[in-house]
Amino acid sequence: MRLATLLMYDGNPRKAADEVVALERAGLDSVWVAEAYGFDAPTLMGYLAATTETVKIGSGILNIYSRTPGALLQTAAGLDNVSQGRAILGLGVSGPQVVEGFHGVPYRKPMARTAEVVDIIRRGLRREPLSADGEFHLPLTKEDGAVTGLGKPLKLLTRPERDSIPIWIAALGPKNVAQTAEIADGWIPHLFHPEKAHLVWGDALAAGNARRQEGLGPLQVMAGGMVAIGEGPDTKSLLDFARPIFALYVGGMGAKGKNFYNDVARSYGYEKEAEEIQDLYLSGKKREAEALVPTEWLEAANLVGPASYVRERIAAFREAGVTDLNITPVSEDPAATVAQVKEWVS
Repeated sequence: MRLATLLMYDGNPRKAADEVVALERAGLDSVWVAEAYGFDAPTLMGYLAATTETVKIGSGILNIYSRTPGALLQTAAGLDNVSQGRAILGLGVSGPQVVEGFHGVPYRKPMARTAEVVDIIRRGLRREPLSADGEFHLPLTKEDGAVTGLGKPLKLLTRPERDSIPIWIAALGPKNVAQTAEIADGWIPHLFHPEKAHLVWGDALAAGNARRQEGLGPLQVMAGGMVAIGEGPDTKSLLDFARPIFALYVGGMGAKGKNFYNDVARSYGYEKEAEEIQDLYLSGKKREAEALVPTEWLEAANLVGPASYVRERIAAFREAGVTDLNITPVSEDPAATVAQVKEWVS
């Protein structure tokens, strides 16, 4: 099992990126940079590439709507070059709130667009002309309003560091997860509950793996949570730091009936809590919503407690098929925590 972390920052990502150097020395295998509607991920990934030497650098995630397939190809190739072959391209459909509310583009046909984007990026990295037979990337003619009408497919001008870069997809819905298992190198599920994951995604993963594209290795899976190692109630109380994140996604990342994370909570068996958390969050009662996040879920999705318990949680994630344990150290010495967990996962 490899060890990953999400770049966490409060206002100043440069400071957080500089701290990754110590985590790299402690044994961290990959660092992932989120984007959502904050700073763009590629800029920070390029900064990480310049300040690190061995850690893999992933986008976690870039949505497939705010950039054209060609732009995503350029970004992947550029990041892989400046990192000397350490880039991982994490993609996802995000959600209507971010895609339409922040980027101002229609959120339509997410699965079809995902498949086409992945195909174009892979062809482009092999320096094949960009696909011109898709639904979202077409050669433009004068009838379409093109200036020249010479919209012929072009191949990548520069030679990429590698002709294949790992593509990981963040997916939650059963159909999206099945597609991920079919076409992607890796899967990024959010708010992952190891003991309940097979109930939600087992059939989808099996169906997708049965159609897995030739040439792809086994599907990699990244999931995890906060890590705090220690005895007593003070350590366990650190789980409360995760409540705002869970409440934000379950309650606030989408409208009624359009929140994928709320759907996951319901699939885990937390129907009542999911309903109440969303109602409270959307009405501005965030603290009350946070208090209703099931403690059972927080304990399962994070690794907080005595060393023996944390090792049990690592085993649970491994048993659930996780290949890359994504941890957020909560300690006075994050590098020491990474080194300790690295020893346990190796």
